[in-house]
Amino acid sequence: MTAVITGASRGIGRATALELARRGRPLALIGRRSPGLDDTAESARRAGVRVETFPCELEQPEQIEIAAERILDRHGAPDAVIHNAAVIHRAPVEELSNADWNRQIDVNLRAPFLLTRALLPEMKRSRKGRLVFVSSISGTVGTPLSSAYNASKWGVIGFMKSLAEELKDSGVMAVAILPGSVDTKMLDGSGFVPRMNADDVAKTIVHYALEASLAHNGGVVEMFGV
Repeated sequence: MTAVITGASRGIGRATALELARRGRPLALIGRRSPGLDDTAESARRAGVRVETFPCELEQPEQIEIAAERILDRHGAPDAVIHNAAVIHRAPVEELSNADWNRQIDVNLRAPFLLTRALLPEMKRSRKGRLVFVSSISGTVGTPLSSAYNASKWGVIGFMKSLAEELKDSGVMAVAILPGSVDTKMLDGSGFVPRMNADDVAKTIVHYALEASLAHNGGVVEMFGV
């Protein structure tokens, strides 16, 4: 019954972890070692659920593989995998360094692929599970100073769509959630005003992670706020 979440130290990831804990779901939290990750874990435990953290640098493929192996050993096939972690570095294209481009692609796009690839065989063997990819409205438009971030989020949607085709009749489904401007630290410097909060997005993620029918496989859920 375990739900796996990346990037749970703050914002949408933290709100999702706490919402799942309120629903009684054991949690496996993957992310960089930080006081924020520890605080999320402790807050979720107060809801009475089992919570384990799996420290991992999502830019490092070997660390993702190790975290996935440990999760499978300790929890078995997860019921939900929520790919939430993301980074952004705003800069004009001509000033964007190779390192900053690579980091955004590695964390935002490659890490979900690697974690999915590592966990998927057991999920398919158990014939159950939901893969929820937190993309962004930025995966449907162009935004100044955000070329790498937007490219990664467009990529997440394309990856999810192809994965969903492979998951037909498997008992496992994949969906993407596309929030617009959310009142989190990542919105700082974007020029956009917040139109929703992290709890709004978390409730949507949890619905697709736990409740939505498999008929939503391949679905793209846009959230524009109010």
